Amino acid sequence: MRTTLNGALVATALLAAPIAGPAQAAAIVPGFNSTTLPANDDDSTDSVALGFSFNFYGTSYSTAFVNNNGNITFASALSTFTAFPLLSTNAVIIAAFFADVDTTGAGSGIVSYGTGTFGGQQAFGVNWPNVGYFANGDDKLNDFQLLLVDRSDIGTGNADIYFNYGAMQWESGNASGGSNGLGGSCARAGFSNGIDDAYELAGSATCSALIDGGANALNTASNIGTPGRQLFQVRNGTVVINVEVPEPASLALLGIGLAALGVARRRR
Repeated sequence: MRTTLNGALVATALLAAPIAGPAQAAAIVPGFNSTTLPANDDDSTDSVALGFSFNFYGTSYSTAFVNNNGNITFASALSTFTAFPLLSTNAVIIAAFFADVDTTGAGSGIVSYGTGTFGGQQAFGVNWPNVGYFANGDDKLNDFQLLLVDRSDIGTGNADIYFNYGAMQWESGNASGGSNGLGGSCARAGFSNGIDDAYELAGSATCSALIDGGANALNTASNIGTPGRQLFQVRNGTVVINVEVPEPASLALLGIGLAALGVARRRR
């Protein structure tokens, strides 16, 4: 039995008067699709290069495994399809939507990934474009994306994690206790260092919360004011949860650097 403690550390930063940045039509950005993971259920890629190195909880990573079930891991591939509490795992994981993705249905998209740029910075991205659920479910589809953005421009090993969401219509696979993509053991989103620190989005593991129309609907929720987008800044190995600054492109217009505003975390 593990016990969870909660803590928060908050710092402040002084910013110039806000200036409106360029409008974005949708949270999900194009590209990052040079390579595809063939239609499958529970498969993963081999270790793939990120194109840069980032310091995540004190360990430097330059490669990752892309897992079909809505997440990436760093030490080894992960085939688990029913989402577990991220605080309980021994895996270093970043999960945009950890659930039983099945891309073998005729109407499902397939996972793609690759390198590119975002906000003028080098980035690695993974797309889950209109993907279905187990088994072969394609009557409901989820559209989401995970970006890792290199921020070595402001510090060695720094990076930004983005979770970007479009329509999110299902929350579980039938082998996770769900029925037609709903109910059962429902999806989780967040990240963990695989030892003693993890974070999950509000509504994780709560059925009906994360899907469209839910109390914490991923395609409308945001911690930076862009519907469907969550940003987590990794600075000196520490993850900033409560971000209240513009995104990199807007910051470039302002001519100011990013500052760590706070850390909220769950601990074992």
